Amino acid sequence: MSFSNHTTESVRERADIEEVVGDYVQLKKKGQNLWACCPFHNEKSPSFSVSPSKQIYKCFGCGKAGDAIQFVMDIEGIGFAEAIKHLAQKYGIEIEEEHAQTPEQKRALSEKERLFLLLNYAKEHFSLNLATEEGKSIGLSYFRERGFNQQIIEKFDLGYSMDSWDHLANAAQTAGFTPEELTKAGLILARENQPGSFYDRFRGRVMFTIHNVGGKPIAFGARTLKKDKNQPKYINSPETAVYHKSDSLYGIYQAKKAIKAKDNCFLVEGYTDVLSLHIAGIENVVASSGTSLTENQIQLIKRFTDHVTVLYDGDAAGIKASLRGIDMLLEGGLTVKAVVFPEGEDPDSFSQKVGADAFGEYLKSHAQDFIKFKISLTQEEDRTDPIKKAETVRQIVQSIAKIPDPILRNFYIKETSRSMELEEELILMELNKIILKAQQKGKETPPNATSDFPEDLLPIAPTDPKLDGQRQLISQEREVLRLLINYGIEKIGEELHVCEYLIEETKELKFETPVFKQLFDDYRQVLRKGILPTPEYLLSTAEGEGKREIINMITQKYELSSLWETRYQIFTAKEADNLAKTVYDGVLRLKKRVLKKMLHELLEKIKSAPVNEVEDLQQVYMEIKRYQVEIDRHLGTVISH
Repeated sequence: MSFSNHTTESVRERADIEEVVGDYVQLKKKGQNLWACCPFHNEKSPSFSVSPSKQIYKCFGCGKAGDAIQFVMDIEGIGFAEAIKHLAQKYGIEIEEEHAQTPEQKRALSEKERLFLLLNYAKEHFSLNLATEEGKSIGLSYFRERGFNQQIIEKFDLGYSMDSWDHLANAAQTAGFTPEELTKAGLILARENQPGSFYDRFRGRVMFTIHNVGGKPIAFGARTLKKDKNQPKYINSPETAVYHKSDSLYGIYQAKKAIKAKDNCFLVEGYTDVLSLHIAGIENVVASSGTSLTENQIQLIKRFTDHVTVLYDGDAAGIKASLRGIDMLLEGGLTVKAVVFPEGEDPDSFSQKVGADAFGEYLKSHAQDFIKFKISLTQEEDRTDPIKKAETVRQIVQSIAKIPDPILRNFYIKETSRSMELEEELILMELNKIILKAQQKGKETPPNATSDFPEDLLPIAPTDPKLDGQRQLISQEREVLRLLINYGIEKIGEELHVCEYLIEETKELKFETPVFKQLFDDYRQVLRKGILPTPEYLLSTAEGEGKREIINMITQKYELSSLWETRYQIFTAKEADNLAKTVYDGVLRLKKRVLKKMLHELLEKIKSAPVNEVEDLQQVYMEIKRYQVEIDRHLGTVISH
């Protein structure tokens, strides 16, 4: 798909990084920037930074960085064109295509993009089936009986699969999709012993569309309405390139704004539970779709809130079987409450039984923290039995041990002590035993275990001088380029700009790192056009690795609080306070690294040179050494050999 430059530029101008990223994670302001736990890797402390002023994001944990368009590409796993289309739809920008797509261009789309197109087609296909005679009498009739109005049907893209072996397969192939693509999307299956013959996976069932966080259809859940013991009640899409069950939550797209607004997420089990709560006016709800809760699902919730309320059916045996989920939520850094419905009821049936207002009041009045919830699960007679009571305390302490926040752990210790009428010291002793045991177990690291830290942040082990010198040179090249990008338009004299000084002083040096050389050359070309480029200008024109490096150079991980100066009158020196010295020293350090590399190369040559060439090489070595000594004198450093 090829869009006009006007469409692309309109998206760049209108797309606000805070709004775009805020659709996927909960951002909290700290200093001038916004912070969140990174959506690209699991972490418990926020290292993902968004700069509204620079319109960029940067994760200091995994290194992901870019602008609003790049973020959509990264989070959705799509290409540039699809990201432009996504943002154009978000901001109501008219899409102008340069020309219609040829069959070759359509085939050239990535597999993921084709799958998204196909799954969206299937979603619309199932939705349109509700308007057929069969769809009305079976699918639409079922939804109406459950109280699902037209607004809910459209909001969640509910539908119906025709009771036919190949209704979708034939329609999709007519629309230009191949059997191979339909198979990869999990929509059709190959017939056994009949090569080249296929049949629809979903037939004669009401359809529940599963969306990703961005709202794209990624899979389907399907419920049969027939009383056939040979057929499962529900079947779901298989794992595909765009759908991983353990990473997905039903209703997350429709719920994310409400979750952020309410700062709480209701967690239920099934599709209809989610729909019923929406009808009752409760939109901050998602479902694990009948599977055990996973770490990735927990991290998905944590993008939008730190608070979860788990809704349990009134089935004691089922509740006890699913208690592991509470410990996982606590371990993921979430605070947890629970609501249990009367025996025989689930969120869907109970909301229909009592009505929206009473249902909402029930949730408010019956939500209890996990300690009270676990205590409530013990039988009345067990609460006076010392052995059973001790077991209950151990189970609660096991849960407290999962909480990463020591302050919150201490609060729950006090709560357990009060509720169970037990001394805090005893509970704390039990907690310390559990934590110590876990730490000792953690020391037994498997040989193939990997670190949680990004490779470029790990301490570098001592290496040979040549490699060490190369790293230092690359580091100083980056530093000079950072000064050029951040301060190039500033003046260090009445007439001299930083960029003019840096370019003049480094014109005889050759940048060793390709991306830095390219950025330096691009900067000079912009200057030749009579433009003094700001960091924002450079960002708008850079691409790929170059753009990522610019973001790294203009993004700061730490900000010094203004309170140091305004309240405490403590002033710290900043590099911009004396730009002339900062830039001068930066150039000298780069030259020093270049000279050091040259000295090392000369030593290697001297070792293997013929006798008649050694003296000349030694003279060159001593001359370079004198330059190095002079630079060290200016920098006030010890001579580096």
